[in-house]
Amino acid sequence: PAITALKEQIGWRYSMLSVGVLQLGITACGSLLRPIVIREQEEVKAQPPEESTETKYMLENEQTCTSIESIDSGVDITTSPSNVPGKTKAEPKSEEPKQHGQNPVDNSSTPPAPKTKLLDFSVMRDYSFICYAFFGLFATLGFFAPSLYIIPLSRSLGIGKDHSAYILSAMAIAEVFGRIFAGWILNKKPIRKIYIELICVVLLSVALVAFPFASGFWGLMICSVYFGFMLGTVAGTHIPLLAEDDVVGIERMSSAAGVYVFIQSLAGLAGPPLAGVLVDTTKNYSSAFYSCAAGMVLGAVFLALVRPCKTGLCHQQQQQQQQQQVEESTAGPPPELPDDFIDMDIGKAENSGKGSDSV
Repeated sequence: PAITALKEQIGWRYSMLSVGVLQLGITACGSLLRPIVIREQEEVKAQPPEESTETKYMLENEQTCTSIESIDSGVDITTSPSNVPGKTKAEPKSEEPKQHGQNPVDNSSTPPAPKTKLLDFSVMRDYSFICYAFFGLFATLGFFAPSLYIIPLSRSLGIGKDHSAYILSAMAIAEVFGRIFAGWILNKKPIRKIYIELICVVLLSVALVAFPFASGFWGLMICSVYFGFMLGTVAGTHIPLLAEDDVVGIERMSSAAGVYVFIQSLAGLAGPPLAGVLVDTTKNYSSAFYSCAAGMVLGAVFLALVRPCKTGLCHQQQQQQQQQQVEESTAGPPPELPDDFIDMDIGKAENSGKGSDSV
């Protein structure tokens, strides 16, 4: 209604110029955006005070189920730090690095974490992402056409310009509430978000089919409010849903979002002209809404296949990879035993027993 009133006062050229100046404010908002780095939060646990070398060695013998206090066990117990292998007394630090101007190497420093790839095209091999990309491709056909053709449809039914503008405004207001509702309902547990999205897409298809059957101002108003609300639930969640484990996960969302939006933009460019061709061919605005509903239904079919692909084909691939890793680990050389293993003590006990028998 505001743009309609502005057009009547200053004309459509200056009205478009005014809207363009308002849209230019988006660039100022975009310049303030910064990338969000998502890291796993690590719990910092308090480390116990360091124990003496003798106490550590006694605890190791206790953990290997060896009776330290038993005299008849035949185990030679040596708890002196000088006899513990690899646990020698601390020697004075060499001052050679200081003399030569070299800094001692800190071996306790952890290696730097690997950087996340900016472009990870491995998402194209994920069957669940492929199905989700096809969902975005076909569902986008129904996103833009109703907002473009709702006013011509209302004018064809004899509704005035002002009332037609109100119908479009009601659709936009309902979309805002739909986005808020989607954010609230998707935080509920334990319902899977992919199923909520599927329900919203099906209801959005019903709204598109209902437009041609509406008659009069209030009929179109109800359909517009219903469509705007369901459009808000889908349009506000279909991209963030990529971060769910049912699709690609949070680690690969940045690359997946770029590929997904690129595929989706193809349908965004082709949707309104395709609906316009159908309107020109059939001389009926209802055909535009039917084409949008057909694309939305087809998108719902691909969305329903995302979860089965993730738990079926992708899960089988992960199991095969895990089996290969297990086979490779078992085929390798056996792990080396530590020097202070209890077999050393048992060997000492056996040698001392043989020596006593020979005597």
